[in-house]
Amino acid sequence: MIGQKGPAHTFNNDDTLGTMHNRTCTDRNNALTDHHSPSGEYSDELFMEEALRAAQRALELHEVPVGAVVVREGRVVARGWNRNLADNDPTAHAEIVALREAGAIVGNHRLGQCELFATIEPCAMCAGALVHARIKRLVYGADDPKAGAVHSVMQVLNHPLLNHRMEIQGGVLAGRSAELLQSFFRERR
Repeated sequence: MIGQKGPAHTFNNDDTLGTMHNRTCTDRNNALTDHHSPSGEYSDELFMEEALRAAQRALELHEVPVGAVVVREGRVVARGWNRNLADNDPTAHAEIVALREAGAIVGNHRLGQCELFATIEPCAMCAGALVHARIKRLVYGADDPKAGAVHSVMQVLNHPLLNHRMEIQGGVLAGRSAELLQSFFRERR
């Protein structure tokens, strides 16, 4: 079953999969953590809603309903949804599709000023792409106990031997993200 967390969660150094060096939402990053402008213009939940809309597009194509958006300076610059079947491409996960689009729009394969919002914990392939793109922050919805590479199955992001660290926030709108996936798989059985 896709993991459902109640409130958003962060990771600590007691993680059995390794040290999460850049725990989300600590002192020096409060401005990023809060992610609300003084006027309340945007929030993690707003961008996760965009990712959920992208996941809905995948569902309409009979793909596994996963969506992702890339955000730069408070604006969505790219969207992606699973397209494995439509593109006959095993790498066409929502995160990869969104990263490719963002790179083309920004004009650089390094996306160090960008955040990625995904409806589910990224797999090893997508986590590796986030590292290569130098994403500054990952926000995701539901944990993935079968393939998650943030902490559920393995730790690719913020691995002590890798040269890039990013902020990570999990559990944002996790229930809705998990329900979308669970209902998809229930209907397929």
